[in-house]
Amino acid sequence: MSPDSARPEIAPEAAPETRTNLVGLSREALTATLAELGEKPFRAKQVWHWLYHRGALDFASMTDLSKVMRAKLEEHFVVGRPGIAREQTSTDRTRKWLMQFSDGQKAETVFIPEDDRGAVCVSSQVGCTLTCRFCHTGTQRLVRNLTPAEIVGQFMVARDSYGEWPTPTDETRMLSNIVMMGMGEPLYNFENVATALKILMDGDGIAVGKRRITLSTSGVVPEIHRCGAELGVNLAVSLHAPDDDTRSMIMPINKKYPLKELMQACRDYPGASNARRITFEYVMLKGINDTAANARALIKLVKDIPCKFNLIHFNPWPGTPYECSDASTVDAFAQHLWDAGYSAPIRTPRGRDILAACGQLKTDSEKLSAKEQRLKDAAEAAKVAWAEKQAAI
Repeated sequence: MSPDSARPEIAPEAAPETRTNLVGLSREALTATLAELGEKPFRAKQVWHWLYHRGALDFASMTDLSKVMRAKLEEHFVVGRPGIAREQTSTDRTRKWLMQFSDGQKAETVFIPEDDRGAVCVSSQVGCTLTCRFCHTGTQRLVRNLTPAEIVGQFMVARDSYGEWPTPTDETRMLSNIVMMGMGEPLYNFENVATALKILMDGDGIAVGKRRITLSTSGVVPEIHRCGAELGVNLAVSLHAPDDDTRSMIMPINKKYPLKELMQACRDYPGASNARRITFEYVMLKGINDTAANARALIKLVKDIPCKFNLIHFNPWPGTPYECSDASTVDAFAQHLWDAGYSAPIRTPRGRDILAACGQLKTDSEKLSAKEQRLKDAAEAAKVAWAEKQAAI
């Protein structure tokens, strides 16, 4: 026997999943998918209820469906959730999950609790399209967009963790709000984000109202109006500087969409009013954007926009060249805005000890070169071939 023939075959970790994940399908898509199996529309309504109101993890638990139908669903579909590669809880009760998706890529999700409620900070991309200088995520190249299933799944995993199934009422739910402020630029993944948010807002399922959802953008001007018109969620803009020179230095996207265009998009945002103000996020960077002159310029910049400010202590991360402004400087900056009639609370840093604070999210997922991707694809093909060979034995 030759050495090669004596060498044992190495089994792959698992055969690839070929069944369709029902999580992340819109109502219309779910109805059409089940219709292909000969099921009537009311069956899609039942399955939707189990997925998003009751949080079912499998088809066996969908007890108002016949055993025959449950077996049929099991044959063709899965109820998918992201895996949890790591879960951490901060000393201030902030919780962070490192979500791992079916292709091995990862993104982070954070829950920020208050006394009787809290917000789940959801990611829209693995890595980020942008390269904001002060943001840890911006040091990680974009790997890919997240799918609707992966976006919705982040919130569902958080609900699993806190036992909030079936969907509680607004008065009793702890996970009360959603902020699209995690890894990535949501408006550079608009279609998938929109599909996910419509699922999350649906009143027959997870039922988070649009007034409890905030989408944060670094200023993708062409998609801002579309966001308001199609989704109607609250808008937050990562502003961070009152002039083009400073903003372009720390946020290169400003070179493509300068402040004049961004401010006009904010003025035109559908639904913006004194009752539903746009939030301008402003990270305080020592010696960069924190002077009294900066505050006065900021007040002038946002004139006639129904807005409020969210002042953010810069949260350091390994290798950052920036420092947070002194506490007295932040207080003085906030006072300038208050004196001009704008709400300008200073956000208390949360989850710093587990790198879960604003601007600290990053994973070890990496964008592969063309050669690396070919090698990965070849390895995946070998796994599929091995699984088919074993099935034939």
